[in-house]
Amino acid sequence: MSKTIYPKVTFIDISKAFWNGVRPQKKWLFLIAFCLVIQNVIIIIAPLFYKHFFDVIMAGGDVSVVAQNLLKVITYIAVLHCALWIFNRVPEFANNTYVPLAMANLKQQSYDYLIEHAYDFFANNFVGSLVQRVNRFSRAFERLSDNLLWNLLPLIVRVCGVLLVLFFINKWIDLVVLSWILIFLFCNIVFSRWKLKYDIQGAVLDSKSTGYLADTLTNQNNVTLFNGVLREKKGYKNVTDEQAFLQRFRWNLGATINAVQSALAFSIEFLLFYFAIGYWSVGLVTVGVFVLLQSYAGNLIDQLWGFNRIMRDMYEAYADAKEMVEILKLPHDIKDVPEAKELKVDGGEIEFKNLQFNFNETRAVLKKINVVIKSGEKVALIGPSGAGKTTFVRLLLRLYSSTAGQILIDGQDISKITQGSLRKNISLVPQDPILFHRTLADNIAYGKPNASRKEIEKASKLAHCDEFIKNLPQGLETLVGERGIKLSGGERQRVAIARAILKNAPILILDEATSSLDSHSEMLIQDALITLMEGKTTIVIAHRLSTIQKMDRIIVVDNGKVLEEGSHTELLQNENSLYKKLWTLQAGGFLTEDEVEEE
Repeated sequence: MSKTIYPKVTFIDISKAFWNGVRPQKKWLFLIAFCLVIQNVIIIIAPLFYKHFFDVIMAGGDVSVVAQNLLKVITYIAVLHCALWIFNRVPEFANNTYVPLAMANLKQQSYDYLIEHAYDFFANNFVGSLVQRVNRFSRAFERLSDNLLWNLLPLIVRVCGVLLVLFFINKWIDLVVLSWILIFLFCNIVFSRWKLKYDIQGAVLDSKSTGYLADTLTNQNNVTLFNGVLREKKGYKNVTDEQAFLQRFRWNLGATINAVQSALAFSIEFLLFYFAIGYWSVGLVTVGVFVLLQSYAGNLIDQLWGFNRIMRDMYEAYADAKEMVEILKLPHDIKDVPEAKELKVDGGEIEFKNLQFNFNETRAVLKKINVVIKSGEKVALIGPSGAGKTTFVRLLLRLYSSTAGQILIDGQDISKITQGSLRKNISLVPQDPILFHRTLADNIAYGKPNASRKEIEKASKLAHCDEFIKNLPQGLETLVGERGIKLSGGERQRVAIARAILKNAPILILDEATSSLDSHSEMLIQDALITLMEGKTTIVIAHRLSTIQKMDRIIVVDNGKVLEEGSHTELLQNENSLYKKLWTLQAGGFLTEDEVEEE
């Protein structure tokens, strides 16, 4: 298996992915945007009244008339502030609905697409890193949405509004402000784009750190047993040190741009008042213009000061979202063909027809397999490790897609039927069952969610789960822990058998179904398996040959090919049979040196 190769992701791809989550809440988005535009227009208009206020005072005249005019001005200002209060509160409450719902949509869409990726995808990716990608994707949207709506949109409205007002007051002052704004924005954009590669690298290192942490914690038992504690501590320290070095470098870059911004902020205040004094001295501007310029300068500096942070947050959000969008753009390896039909199982006959499977198009695992398993037949697959037995099962379940050939169930090509209907008709008892961190009842009923309590109890009894369930404080309602860690291997296997009994699918696959059981438990489970296999087409993978003597047919696989097949008795009659050699070994015999070399 090779490392997953992700497609290239652009800003447009990320925008489309975000829009898919926002679309159901777009009415809230438009309401917030409208309110924020009106809010910032009011903020631009309000200083004009303060300008007028001081111009009225400076003009002098009858005190009562001046006072009356001033009262009118402050009344208009009060009305504007009331409107501003309304247009502040409405988007706040709308945002409290819009963002959580959009984030929930994005998480759900990410999960829906992620969970449908094939077995190979999950084998090549850390679960911890995938969880991190989903969570960072929704948080990246929150950051991007907040910056676009609450920072960038107000900035655009205020800059355009200030430039428009100043244009009608004095074109040269307006030109000074425009030039300063362009220089300020240019510096920030160039810096932010240059810093983007380090932000993306930071997101990659964050996923690497999370993946390492999840991997070692999941394998904590192995770390302890193989004396790897110090080695793993050192390994994690290397990852976190690398992350810390990059974080320090990124923060130093941020401090540098802050220093540049401070110098630019001082310069605009000086330039504005320098030119205003000159124009005032020749009577081209009034005292009220100084008040207006002070208000606008402070406003612009506050808004533009945050521009670097806005750009930084947006690019960091882009970097955080990029990893999840890569997964969303990655096509599913295995998907239903258009107009795929539902599988209809009448007898359960399975045919492997000229079946071939390669890993990465180079490593041949199965080579032109032709096998027919009749309806209701019980067949065992045996062979050395790596012979291809498990690949048989994964191809039948469509966890992999075959390289060539077909797999037919009752004459229906499984590549042309829905995956859901295929797996609905197959029960699997794996060698190492992994359970959900849910109750025993939930795990047993997972293949039949609508099962009654009585059915669950019956299945658990048939699988002899009742022997250990009766000793649990909460019985069937006991939580089994992550991956079923609270249960022993044998107990987990019995739960898996109970799940298969309850599902009662017409095709049954047993992959070393009794490998984790002691002799007493195995004897009990064998009885349950006989009941479970009754009337079903059954494929049994086993290394302990004593468990497959009663199979209708035994198929011996080695090096991706079917070497021989027949009943237990028939295969033992063949002196050159690989099965006979394996049987002799397990029965306590010995192979000669020549036979071993032959193997």
